[in-house]
Amino acid sequence: MVLHPQHSYVHLAEDGAAQALSAEDFWQQPAAGSDGNGQGWLISEYEFTADWPTWEMHPEGDEFVYLLSGAVELLLERDGSIEHIAVEGTGAVVVPRGVWHTAKVRTPSRMLHVTRGAGTQTRPV
Repeated sequence: MVLHPQHSYVHLAEDGAAQALSAEDFWQQPAAGSDGNGQGWLISEYEFTADWPTWEMHPEGDEFVYLLSGAVELLLERDGSIEHIAVEGTGAVVVPRGVWHTAKVRTPSRMLHVTRGAGTQTRPV
């Protein structure tokens, strides 16, 4: 089976099993019902042509953000200040668990994300 992270999440369970899930199916699960999926790792790929409309935060684990193409500026909110990290072409940033983050898109970009899905929070920019 060919898995396409740009069309669905790939969930890597604690037991090592991999499963494709639609993003809609994953996020519509009640918190108690998502335990099996939320406790593993989610791999997703997105194409961005505009700045992210929200900040997000992952309390259950760090997030590996890999820029596949384009240019972005990641903003990380720490200790009351904003850290700006510019990435162009390709490169990766590890966003620590519990750190609010968003992105400004400088040129159309493709990004791969790997994080734990459980407890993910968002808020408007």
